[in-house]
Parts: sequence; C-alpha cells; structure tokens
Amino acid sequence: EPFRFVDEILELDDDHVVAAYRWRPEAEFYRGHFPGNPVTPGVLLVESMAQAAVVSLGIYLLEKELKADAHKLVTLFTDVNVEFSGVVRPGERVLIHGRKLFFRRRKLRSEAEMRLEDGTLVCSGTLSGMGVPA
Repeated sequence: EPFRFVDEILELDDDHVVAAYRWRPEAEFYRGHFPGNPVTPGVLLVESMAQAAVVSLGIYLLEKELKADAHKLVTLFTDVNVEFSGVVRPGERVLIHGRKLFFRRRKLRSEAEMRLEDGTLVCSGTLSGMGVPA
C-alpha cells in the first residue's frame, strides 16, 4: 500500500502464477475516472498484472536461481503489450493468471490475463521485466 495491486497469491510454481485483487471502491482515482461512471484506469490494470506475472513470479524464480533474497532487487519493466476487452468497476475482484514465456539473465517475459470473478476477460497480453540491484 498504497501502490500494491495484489491481495493474494493463489498459485505459484516455476511456470505460472495466479493472483487476486479487489479494487477498493474508496480509491481516490475513481473520483475523476470517471465522475458518475467510475472505471479502473487501464494503466493500473496493467500494473496489477505486472505485479503478479512479472514481479511475484520473478521474485520466486530469482530466489530459486540465486538461492538468496531477491527482494533486494528492483524490477524494471522493459516492455508491455496489452489489449483491453472489458472494464473493472470499483469493488470488483479480479483474478490474474501469468505464465512464464522465458526467464534468462534476470529477465522474465510472461503472458498474462486478467478476468473478473465471473470469468469475463478484462485484458491480456505480454509483459516483461528485469531484476536489477536496488
């Protein structure tokens, strides 16, 4: 908090992650995005997917590889390509699925998707990031 958009990690292994987040209705950004019709900003949806599919999965993979605390690294996002197909309203819970495409030289590229609890696809794409010393 205040810039964490993953509540819990539901599954995590060498190839994938499943995470969940409930968008807080009291979040300040809803006041202006959009008045009378609040919608979660797309950039925050991408951030939430990145926190699950790149940061969480990346920390897990780095700690296995380095056999050390990877929390001392900072994740830099290197590229993202996401398509949007739905909206997330205040109070809705989303599930984020990330699948490793490749992991080498501390760079992780993942395929990710975000769905509402009812299974409706919100967005999907590929995200990449790299762990660098803090």
